[in-house]
Amino acid sequence: MSGYLIINRESNKKPLPPKADWAWWYQYYFATERGRLGLAKYTHDFAKLIWQNVSPTWHFDNTTFERTAAAFDNPDWASIVIHNYRWRLGLAKGDPRYDRLEERLAQSPAISLPTITLDGEWDPFTPPGGGASYRSHFTGPYAHRTLKGIGHNVPQEPPKDFAESVVEVDGL
Repeated sequence: MSGYLIINRESNKKPLPPKADWAWWYQYYFATERGRLGLAKYTHDFAKLIWQNVSPTWHFDNTTFERTAAAFDNPDWASIVIHNYRWRLGLAKGDPRYDRLEERLAQSPAISLPTITLDGEWDPFTPPGGGASYRSHFTGPYAHRTLKGIGHNVPQEPPKDFAESVVEVDGL
């Protein structure tokens, strides 16, 4: 889902058009000490706000949210999330054991396995062109779909469409 998701820290240094950068507002908040403290203190409220923000047409219920939010109830959850976003922006070092692997991934290697990429129509992180820019990264059998009326949380918003795509890719 969401296309070709290999973090390229050099590319992340470049600004996006304002509307695209605005969608990542919390990434910049997390770069601050206030953001670290805010995520740790208001974990559930923060996650719910993000869900509403990036999936504006999804009207999830409390049971659905709480089932997922149980994963946040770990003592190191907030520090891991903060480190990840700071690392993406080049504000924190990664684990040096993985430097060679990160260098290989930064080369944007092609993926030869059969692939179906899925984007939500209302996902603020879908690149211009509705995901068509992903195609060059996949050299094997490939299909792309934009799911109408869906935001960022593809596995939970239309679970049937998501599951059908997982089964279908096996036949490509």
